[in-house]
Amino acid sequence: MPRTLAAFALLSLSLCCGSASAAPDRVEFTETTLKNGLRVQLAPDSTAPVIALHIAYDVGSKDERKGLTGFAHLFEHMMFKGSENVGDGEHFYQIFTSGGVMNGTTSPDMTNYYETLPANQLEMALFLEADRMRSLEITQEKLDNQRHAVQEERRLRIDNQPYGRSFERLGELLYDNFAYKHSTIGSMEDLNAASIEDVDEFFKTYYAPNNAVLSLVGDFEPDEAMRLIRKYFEPIPRQPEPPRVDLKEPQQTAERRETISDPLARLPHAFIVYKTVPGNTPDQYALEVLGSVLFGGDSSRLYQKLNKELELVAGIGGFVDERIGTGSLRISATMRPGREIKDMEAALYEEIERIQREPIAAWELEKAKNSTRYGYYSAIRGTQSRAMLLGAFTIKFNDPNLINTRMQKVEAVTAADVQRVARQYLRERNRTVLITMPAAAATAGL
Repeated sequence: MPRTLAAFALLSLSLCCGSASAAPDRVEFTETTLKNGLRVQLAPDSTAPVIALHIAYDVGSKDERKGLTGFAHLFEHMMFKGSENVGDGEHFYQIFTSGGVMNGTTSPDMTNYYETLPANQLEMALFLEADRMRSLEITQEKLDNQRHAVQEERRLRIDNQPYGRSFERLGELLYDNFAYKHSTIGSMEDLNAASIEDVDEFFKTYYAPNNAVLSLVGDFEPDEAMRLIRKYFEPIPRQPEPPRVDLKEPQQTAERRETISDPLARLPHAFIVYKTVPGNTPDQYALEVLGSVLFGGDSSRLYQKLNKELELVAGIGGFVDERIGTGSLRISATMRPGREIKDMEAALYEEIERIQREPIAAWELEKAKNSTRYGYYSAIRGTQSRAMLLGAFTIKFNDPNLINTRMQKVEAVTAADVQRVARQYLRERNRTVLITMPAAAATAGL
């Protein structure tokens, strides 16, 4: 899978396995809302002596305004720089020296922080998360430090990475709504423009208990866990409800196509992307099955046709991007030396048209459902995965029980559904094509 395609999957939703245990048929959990608006989800599991804590905030790059792109991700970094009772970098130190793991991620739709620890460290984990929610220490020195860290991350991931700029340009070309049009990592200019006042306002607006979900999974006693959660989190005052962003995307009426050159690229590459629907909708699940048929593994249609039979591509894959707002079905193809992108596109569109003309085979439908089922239940084997999914489904779709019903929605997809969404969304006028050529051969193969 090309690196840029892997980045799609990573930015959409991170799944950390945590402790391995048998995949549950159903995740039993309770939900309580504290007086300050914090939603608390508890899912006890005594299979292994570990706990996974996940805090999801309803803020992502979609909430940024023009001139301050990359701010949500910058702020994620700031959250590790210390609070009233926790020193700069001490959050990492306390977790790692206790035998735990931790991290945070920012996506267009949300920001999350998570740690997995031995079960006897529950109180410490709750204290650390509550202290930074209540009293993040914001200084100019820390802002400058993390601004430079994010800019270096941008250099590593985008500016100095083959096809890195292509990934960023794709969002700009694909979307019209600014919420999704700009990249999560932001621009150098906007990162330089962030002020201490911007950081303080962002913290007060979005890092409030009434804008967050706490999910706890693992080996704990529910009454004691709730007592500790109330002790550390309930005194944190709620804040006014943050402004919500309009995620409506205008209907696309014509294909969008662009070719860029990349001095770091060694082979021509193409992104072929179709706008689709918001997540957790019937068409979303049919699109996921369609994606599996098209690019899910070595037996998929695109791999068999473009790689094995025609030998046009060195690598091909795809990703169905599920968002709160308009998502997309994305195909990524890296050409073999000497092969032409126009031939690859013609063969790819022929395979799409074949699905639009003829229903997929029964074995393809079954394979898609089996692989989706296997991947999903493998993911939720881990305590941290379950905690992350509970929080993500709550923030994105206000439905934590989707963790138990998601596979039922996939199972309900029929071959006719797959053909219908292929006809409805995989159309030329709904398509965005971004071609990247090695700088020394920017006009070859077109």
